Amino acid sequence: MIIVMKQNASEENVEHLIKVIHGKGLETHLSTGKQVTIIGVVGDKSQLTYDNLEIFEGVDKIVPVTESYKLSSKKFHPEPTTIKVKNASIGPGTLTIIAGPCAVETEEQLMSIAKAVKKAGASIVRGGAYKPRTSPYSFQGLEEAGLRYMKEASEETGLATICEVVSLDAINTAVKYVDMIQIGARNMQNFFLLKEAGKSGLPVVLKRGLAATIDEWLNAAEYIISEGNPHVILCERGIRTFETSTRNTLDLSAIPVLRSKTHFPIIVDPSHATGVRDYVPSLAKAGIAVGADGLMIEVHNDPENSMSDGPQSLTFQQFEELTKELAPYSSLVGRAFGI
Repeated sequence: MIIVMKQNASEENVEHLIKVIHGKGLETHLSTGKQVTIIGVVGDKSQLTYDNLEIFEGVDKIVPVTESYKLSSKKFHPEPTTIKVKNASIGPGTLTIIAGPCAVETEEQLMSIAKAVKKAGASIVRGGAYKPRTSPYSFQGLEEAGLRYMKEASEETGLATICEVVSLDAINTAVKYVDMIQIGARNMQNFFLLKEAGKSGLPVVLKRGLAATIDEWLNAAEYIISEGNPHVILCERGIRTFETSTRNTLDLSAIPVLRSKTHFPIIVDPSHATGVRDYVPSLAKAGIAVGADGLMIEVHNDPENSMSDGPQSLTFQQFEELTKELAPYSSLVGRAFGI
C-alpha cells in the first residue's frame, strides 16, 4: 500500500501517520520529493482496516499495490485448483459438463433428465429447488422436496448434484442432499450468504453478478474461501448490457482475464447468457476455446412446458448432439471430455 501525502502536508502530519502504522506492527518506507511525500507500507494491511487512514490530516490518497482478494489470487496460489465432486473433476485437463433443468418440477422429470444427460456425457446434474425469480408470481421451486429428488437422482445415476441456495435455511437443508451448492448472480454480493456457504464445506459455484466487475467477483469469492472453504468454482453467465437481442451478454474475455488473476476453476453458462437455445451450442464451443474448465447447460424433457427458462433449455436430442460436437473441441485444447 502506498500513501500519497498532500503538497501542504506538514512533517508532523507525516510523523503522526508513521507512528500509527508502526503501532500496528507494519513497516514504512518514506520517500520525500520536491512536491510530494510518499509513504510505502509493508505488512499485514488488515491491521489498518479500522484506522481510516484516508481521512488523516495531510493524506491525499491511498493506492493499493496488491489485490484485496489474497486467498483467491494467483499471486499467492500460483498452481491451478482442481475441485473433485463425487466422480467429477473440475479443473485443468478436463472439460466438465453440468446439465439439467432450471427448476426441479417432479421426481419423474428430474430422474428422466438425469439419465439423459449422463448418457450424453454430463458428470454433474443441476436442478433448482429454490428459485429467486424476477416476479414473485413465478414458480419459486419445490424447496426440500426438490432436494430429495436430487439425491434420488444421484443415487440412481451416480452423478454429482448441484442446487442453488438463497438463504441460510436453504444451505442447512441442501447440505443433507446435494454435493455442491450454487450462489446465483443476484446473490453474488450477499456477503452473509457467501460466508455461510463457506462454512458449509461443500464446493460452491459462484455466478457472476449482473453488473459485477471481475475484481468484485473475486472479492465475493474471497468471502467463501476466507471461511476455510477452498472449493470455489467461478461461473461466467453473462452480464447486463445495452444489448437486447440476448438475455445477457456473455463476457468470454472474462475467462482469460480470470485465468491470469486466480487459481479457481472457471466454467461458462451459455444458457443464461443467451436465453435462446439456438445460440447455446456456438457459445459453448467458444467457452471451450477461451479456456473454460466446464460448461453449465440447461436441459429439459419438455422445454415448451417448462415452469422456468424453457426458451433456453435444450431437448435431450439437442443436448446429445451438442456433446458430440464438443468432444473434438475438448480434444483440441487438450482436455479430457465428460469427466
